[in-house]
Amino acid sequence: MFNALSRVRAMLRALSPRKPLTRAQAIAIALAACSPVLAVAAQAFAQTSPAVASAPAPTFASDRLSVVVTGAGPDVILIPGFASSRAVWTATAVRLSATHRVHQVQLAGFAGEPWTHGDGPFVQPVIDALAAYVQQAGLQSPAIIGHSMGGLSAIMLAQQYPDRVGRVMSVDSLPFYSALFGPQVTVEMARPFAAQAAASILTASAPDFLNSQTATAVGMARDPATRTAMVDWSLASDRQAMAAAIRDVMLTDVRPGLATMTVPVWAPYAADADGGAPAALADGLWSREYAALPGVRLIRVDGSRHFIMADQPKRFAEIVDEFLRQP
Repeated sequence: MFNALSRVRAMLRALSPRKPLTRAQAIAIALAACSPVLAVAAQAFAQTSPAVASAPAPTFASDRLSVVVTGAGPDVILIPGFASSRAVWTATAVRLSATHRVHQVQLAGFAGEPWTHGDGPFVQPVIDALAAYVQQAGLQSPAIIGHSMGGLSAIMLAQQYPDRVGRVMSVDSLPFYSALFGPQVTVEMARPFAAQAAASILTASAPDFLNSQTATAVGMARDPATRTAMVDWSLASDRQAMAAAIRDVMLTDVRPGLATMTVPVWAPYAADADGGAPAALADGLWSREYAALPGVRLIRVDGSRHFIMADQPKRFAEIVDEFLRQP
């Protein structure tokens, strides 16, 4: 298995041969692309969190996602990221269920959930299924909180179905994932690399796949137990689903629609001076990529890697509570 940072350097040189990769860029990009796939994650304490009584679940059938409902009160939908289980939100759901009705989404193909769609599109059908769920469940302006790919999905839902979304929190997620490779990158420029990433998922041997996921977990979370859970969920995911998802994520650019959005958006993002993305680099990247979105609230969370809810649970809980208190 080739070195992850070398792979990132090679990709960036191909996209912009006259601009050498700086150390800061290498660190930030390696966090997001240090394996052929995005990382998956869970909080270390997810399996030991106290149980919460399930609320009556709205009748909803979909081969794209399933939903578990707990608590009562204003509606909050929690969307996990790439190859993650809904259990990544366990601690958040347990806490919020005391005051809110919490809808924990599980995407098909991830973390053991069945996948029946081959190499077909992944992200847009999820958006349509989420919109159908909101409508069929009769939810009124629910708050949507999504992590990574889930954050991208939340923004897409708000852009395409603004009447079904109250507010959005996009956790450590950019409106164009491939902007990580440089400000000059377009969807067309990213296309061969998306194809390469998808192919790498499908063709990797079992040992290589395990090794890549294990290495990626180190860059995505600080806590060893969380890293273990990340790898377990990745190995339980359907590789065709993962390949379809990474291809879609790398080729989805929602920045053109930011300027006309009316749904409030918060975007917490991670910075970590100890092996993660430097604060100045993270600030510049998030400010640049969300510049067109009116009223966006950008919140840097220090001492965290990609999975903020696991690395900084107290700070993340404070941000979520403030987000939900807004009128």
